[in-house]
Amino acid sequence: MSAPVSPIARAWQGLVRLLEFFAILLFAVLTFTVLWGVFSRYALGAQATWTDELARYLLVWVSLIGGALMYREHGHLGVDYFVGKFDPSAQRATAIVVELIVFGFALFVLGYGGWKLMSEAFRAGETTTSLGFQVGWLHVATPVSGLFMAAFAIEHLICGRLTYPAAQTQQEGTKP
Repeated sequence: MSAPVSPIARAWQGLVRLLEFFAILLFAVLTFTVLWGVFSRYALGAQATWTDELARYLLVWVSLIGGALMYREHGHLGVDYFVGKFDPSAQRATAIVVELIVFGFALFVLGYGGWKLMSEAFRAGETTTSLGFQVGWLHVATPVSGLFMAAFAIEHLICGRLTYPAAQTQQEGTKP
């Protein structure tokens, strides 16, 4: 029998699942938009004016949200050749330092910088050419992805989900 899951952990998992569903939905809309653009251009003779612009903005959202989700699952490309040669305690220390660097970058560059960028875009009131949306909506993805990346870094540190195998096994109390 497994240990009971706390309400906070259940809520966190629900939020992550919601973010995953949102990314899947965005990707589905992106796929439809691109397919409609190709169909309207070649089958109907004139491309729908909104497809190119919407696809571009959806790609930004999918990339940033998907990047945050992949970071949670350690799905990003990493160069750990030299770190893999360290002893397990040094690997664990390196993994902790890496998580702290990612946390700082995500919180300050993506979170804070993205918030300033988004705020300024909304304040300027600029709208997109074809869709007529405020450009600020494009930039909302930056602080959202930054906050999730920072939260995922904290999750990695608290739950011991560090990137190097020896660091993980040391956290779990087993030998690599």
